[in-house]
Amino acid sequence: MAKDDRSAINPFTGKKHFDMVNDDEFLQNSYNEYYGMINQSQLLDNTQDGQIVINVAVRLINAVNEYLAKINRLDYVEDYYDWDVHLVADDTVNAFCMPGGKIVMFSGILSVANTEEKVAFILGHEMAHALLDHSRTRISAQNAQNAISSAAWIGSFAMDLIGLGGLGSLTRAATNVATVGSQFFLMNPWGRDQELEADRLGMLIIHWAGYDISQIPHFWQAMSSQNSNEHDFFSTHPADSKRIAAMNELIVEIESGADFHLRPAVGEVPSPKEEFRDAHLTENDVRYCQNCGAQIGAKDNFCTNCGYKLK
Repeated sequence: MAKDDRSAINPFTGKKHFDMVNDDEFLQNSYNEYYGMINQSQLLDNTQDGQIVINVAVRLINAVNEYLAKINRLDYVEDYYDWDVHLVADDTVNAFCMPGGKIVMFSGILSVANTEEKVAFILGHEMAHALLDHSRTRISAQNAQNAISSAAWIGSFAMDLIGLGGLGSLTRAATNVATVGSQFFLMNPWGRDQELEADRLGMLIIHWAGYDISQIPHFWQAMSSQNSNEHDFFSTHPADSKRIAAMNELIVEIESGADFHLRPAVGEVPSPKEEFRDAHLTENDVRYCQNCGAQIGAKDNFCTNCGYKLK
């Protein structure tokens, strides 16, 4: 099925996403990259770890299909998603899911994703990026930005030709500033929202598949302590404390009996409430200051970094 033969409304967000790519070319390029990597890699599919990864992936894919069937949106994946999954021998701590459902997990990530539930969260998160059309949206946004910048540059040189060189130089300078600004104010915030969306949908997918999601905030806490990302303005990923707050909030939402079949499962990305930031922590765990984001002790009444009185 071609992209144009299915509804343009994403079943998980309830929105039509920004799209400026040629679908056939887009998928073909994705598949070429995928098979190029697979054909040159050592596959661990027949190992014990490989079988765990494949079985988890199949369980998650079935959960996605069951959810889409319940909301009458199987058109979104039928004859379009050609799911495939491999465990690749590589020390890189990473995994990805390409458009069309091509999943690769590098063996290096098993050093941190050392349980089936953790493998499920990694795979669910990466599958969510694909199901939410994030790659297509990012490429479309980048194409639009490049087209606007190119048009502005061409226009500035046209001004030079008609004797308005000063105005042309000013236009080129403004274009440079606009390009930098769009990176920080458009592209990066878009990326942060996409990560929060993928966290949410990924957790829902593994919840629908029957996995326990209550320990996912603990898992992310451990991951973030190795690669802290508490200041998110110049990053495409949200601050770790913000992600953890959103995870905790979703867990409470699920426990309260929310029905994700009556409304889009993801919808708008809200700002996580502060009271959910540390909801998963025990007495010996680390909290975050609500004011500056610094790590603080579980029993501290004031932030040792900024002096803020803790709630």
